[in-house]
Amino acid sequence: MKKRHLAGGVLAALGALHGCGGSDDAGPSAAEPSDPPRLACADITAAALGIPRLELATPETIAAVSADNPAQSVPAHCRLQGRLNLRNSDVDGKAYAIGFELRMPDTWNGRFFFQGGGGTDGAVNPALGTLTGAGASTNALSMGFAVASTDGGHTSESEPIVGGSLFGLDPQARVDYGYNAVGTVTPTAKAILERFYGRGADHSYFVGCSNGGRQAMVAASRFADQFDGIVAGNPGFNLPQAAVQHAWDNQAFAAVAPRTGGDRPIISQAFSFQDMQLLADRTVAACDALDGAADGMIDDPVACKAAFKPEDLTCPGAKADTCLSTPQVDALKKVFGGPKNGKGEALYADWPYDAGVATMGWRFWKLGTSTTEVPNSLIATLGGGSLPYVFTTPPTQVRGTGTQVIDYLLGFDFDTDAPKIFATTPVYAESPMSFMTPPDPTDLGTLKARGGKMIVYHGNSDPVFSVNDTIAWYQGLRRAHADASDFARLFTIPGMNHCSGGPATDKFDMVTAIVDWVEKGVAPASILASARPGSDAPWPGRTRPLCPYPQQARYTGSGSLEDAKNFRCVTPAS
Repeated sequence: MKKRHLAGGVLAALGALHGCGGSDDAGPSAAEPSDPPRLACADITAAALGIPRLELATPETIAAVSADNPAQSVPAHCRLQGRLNLRNSDVDGKAYAIGFELRMPDTWNGRFFFQGGGGTDGAVNPALGTLTGAGASTNALSMGFAVASTDGGHTSESEPIVGGSLFGLDPQARVDYGYNAVGTVTPTAKAILERFYGRGADHSYFVGCSNGGRQAMVAASRFADQFDGIVAGNPGFNLPQAAVQHAWDNQAFAAVAPRTGGDRPIISQAFSFQDMQLLADRTVAACDALDGAADGMIDDPVACKAAFKPEDLTCPGAKADTCLSTPQVDALKKVFGGPKNGKGEALYADWPYDAGVATMGWRFWKLGTSTTEVPNSLIATLGGGSLPYVFTTPPTQVRGTGTQVIDYLLGFDFDTDAPKIFATTPVYAESPMSFMTPPDPTDLGTLKARGGKMIVYHGNSDPVFSVNDTIAWYQGLRRAHADASDFARLFTIPGMNHCSGGPATDKFDMVTAIVDWVEKGVAPASILASARPGSDAPWPGRTRPLCPYPQQARYTGSGSLEDAKNFRCVTPAS
């Protein structure tokens, strides 16, 4: 019989439809039913598929569409939208299901692409197969991949003050968001592919950034048997710990923020645009040339940590445009040093000083632009809802509008509240750190054993997930696997903010790199990146090699600083 591609769980559930047992090379036998017939797009129904607890909307046959933005163009394809495991919560009484979308192109390249989510999920994003790196000129669907996406097992709530995090009251919704939605949709999508195309996927990939990068890291650990190649961008794989940093940041900023007449902090005004530009300029001045090229990029953050001290920005007297006040410097040291408890123990990673801290992409997350007591940074709005509802146990209900979420963050106790990210109760049997993070991030034995490959990338100026946390993970992976670079590589990106932006070469193609590694055995010795016109980068068109950690890009000493061919990836002296 022909080789099966269905995942074990779905294969068991569809036993009546798909015969199993015997050698892959054995011929058909009377005891073994033939493969079920292929289904045309219009004929795909839950009943025809026989997948338990599956609901499908009417399939749509979509003609090819060329959009002004080529990344939004689509080929002719079949689109399915569905839900799995519909239920009513015993805790909050609401209905939950794992929503998903699957798009199958008429001209299929035999590859499956799981598109990672973002934020707290809560919506089924169009399964176009968003590519890594900014300014993509196509998408995975147009490249011939079949693409799936999911809402993470819940729909966003209408109350923006909690950032769509009310689902955190339901213990199963927490688990679905953390890992189970991906684990449930993947074999379901693969089963549908087999019925539609008459064969399973030759290779399967997971690609995502931010929370999608976290999902990719989790997939590499929990679902390594389902994926051949994984791309994890700016991964918040320790997301509950990063959420503790949100409270830490807001308390540090509030301590130096101007106050309203009611003595409330205007947190977004703790540092002006000019203050952050001063920090970026001084960091570049101290660290730019340490990598051998004065080009506005800091390729050696380790040397920079020794060369740049925020104390150098301290005003000798009153606050002026050319310096920072002593309380501001103290706040920066606190933020970049990472959260700690009363014993001085680190609760998350520290952060590098880098050129991208003056951009809107950094401020948008860390500080915001509000001129009132109601902050609008994402660590206050999105983080301020997810920390009490999703990332601590039991969840703390923070309702209302205005300042209530920020009051929760400002009152967060790093000795008594921070341990709640590890806590369980009889109702919430899995802790946030259990359901949100890989069980053991450095144990990729299954992925390695089956020949799977993994690319992780992270911007050095990411304001929401610290690149230093990802570097620490990779160092641990190298300790656990002496041959780690044979199946997993990390690329850090100078100046880049969260997934894109910043004074960086943030346009690159990790998908082609992972496909070539998986299918051709060509490991990425470097990945070409460029600076986009109209981006934060002051050098449009500049190209650079992104180097696998611990290597860094070094100027060869001759030729244009704008051309990647004049740089090499080298391992810096320890």
